[in-house]
Amino acid sequence: MPATLHKSCPANRIPWKRGATQRVFLALVAVLAGWMTAAQAQPAAPARIMVYGDSLSAAYNIDPAQGWVALMTERLKRSHANVSVINASISGETTNGGVARLATDLARHKPTHVLLQLGANDALRGLPLAATRKNLEAMLQQIRAAKAVPVLIGIQIPPNYGPEYSREFRDLYPAIAKSHNVPLVPFLLEGIADKPELFLPDGLHPTAAAQPRLLDNVWPVMQTALKRKSA
Repeated sequence: MPATLHKSCPANRIPWKRGATQRVFLALVAVLAGWMTAAQAQPAAPARIMVYGDSLSAAYNIDPAQGWVALMTERLKRSHANVSVINASISGETTNGGVARLATDLARHKPTHVLLQLGANDALRGLPLAATRKNLEAMLQQIRAAKAVPVLIGIQIPPNYGPEYSREFRDLYPAIAKSHNVPLVPFLLEGIADKPELFLPDGLHPTAAAQPRLLDNVWPVMQTALKRKSA
């Protein structure tokens, strides 16, 4: 009998230890799975995009609902539930005016991302490019100081404003974007600039029919920028 007991006790103990270990392991797996599910269920942090531009972003002389900013808002509603858009664009705005009012708009709207689209009116007035660059860089610095992610939207002007000035103006935006490590939309009017039928009679402002293309030019860069956290 003692020999029988001596042999049977370890045999009884081993299965018990194995079963307990399995139960503990399964409990841990269940807890971890619960944590992961809860983390995945957390909604993405809300984003607030401020578009800060001139008449090209202010839907000049067309229904505001047809402008590229409004179209972007509608597209975002379908793909990003927690993203809102503020259009702080003003027709006729220059980079000087933009610098003057940016701090107020940043404080009022508290954006997480800012699409900066200014400079066209500087060029149309033949203002010194050094001043335009200084203003754009100052605005990028303000945006980052406000803990927002900036996106720079480039623009170009026709060569009849002077080939050298036009070329230097075109090259201004990529140079600033590279220097400040800012996402860049190379040319807002890409794909329509050579199509006069897509412009209003003034030859400067895109029609409603052109607005979806403007949005398509901005969209991929803006999508990438949305993945960045505030500076």
